[in-house]
Amino acid sequence: MSILLDSTITMNIMTILILSAAFLASALKILREYERGVIFRLGRMIGAKGPGLIILIPGIDKMVKVDLRTVTLDVPPQDIITRDNVSVKVSAVVYFRVVDPVKAIIDIADFHFATSQLAQTTLRSVCGQGELDNLLAERDEINERIQSILDKETEPWGVKVAKVEVKEIDLPEEMRRAMAKQAEAERERRSTIINAEGEYQAAQRLADAATIIAASPSALQLRYLQTLKDISAENNSTIIFPLPIDLFKAFLENKSSDNNKAT
Repeated sequence: MSILLDSTITMNIMTILILSAAFLASALKILREYERGVIFRLGRMIGAKGPGLIILIPGIDKMVKVDLRTVTLDVPPQDIITRDNVSVKVSAVVYFRVVDPVKAIIDIADFHFATSQLAQTTLRSVCGQGELDNLLAERDEINERIQSILDKETEPWGVKVAKVEVKEIDLPEEMRRAMAKQAEAERERRSTIINAEGEYQAAQRLADAATIIAASPSALQLRYLQTLKDISAENNSTIIFPLPIDLFKAFLENKSSDNNKAT
């Protein structure tokens, strides 16, 4: 009889220990530093708790975990028609995090999905308001506009949009060829302007040199001797001597005077 009593007591103790362990397992929860728990008691929200150890009433309290870390949201490519009627595909990336876990659970059914859909529509709206050149050249301004709009719209959900980056702009093939031709034409225009500027500067220098030589005839003789030196330094078998026209000036004047006398 005593053996049966002892076994019954032992079974009761084991049952109590098992029930206590199950109670503690369901009542005690540990949240990490970046987690918060929104507590519902009989369906009513009583607040957010954490991090660390929190105690729940089994069967009465329910907890929804919320991650407070920054989330990287990849916005898929969106078909956009710019203001100058160019069809492009634009993709982006959005960085956001939850700053108010209570609002993120109570005020919106799925804040992650809602932020994704809002980012797609905002990207199409903002990029469609500008021309293609602005879209390619002013990415920083577009990023700031999208981030400002998203941050304002998601604030009632307890979500903070920290940063938005336009990741890729996919242009049609015919538009790429047209832009390549435009860039090539622009480079040719710059090359022509540079060549013309060089010719102008060279002509200006030659005019200045001619003015100096005209003021000092001995400079022409020095230039003549310098030219002969340069030719002889190249070990050429044939040397061409440039003769100044001034050497024949006297002969031309004498011939002209003889013709006048003859007439």
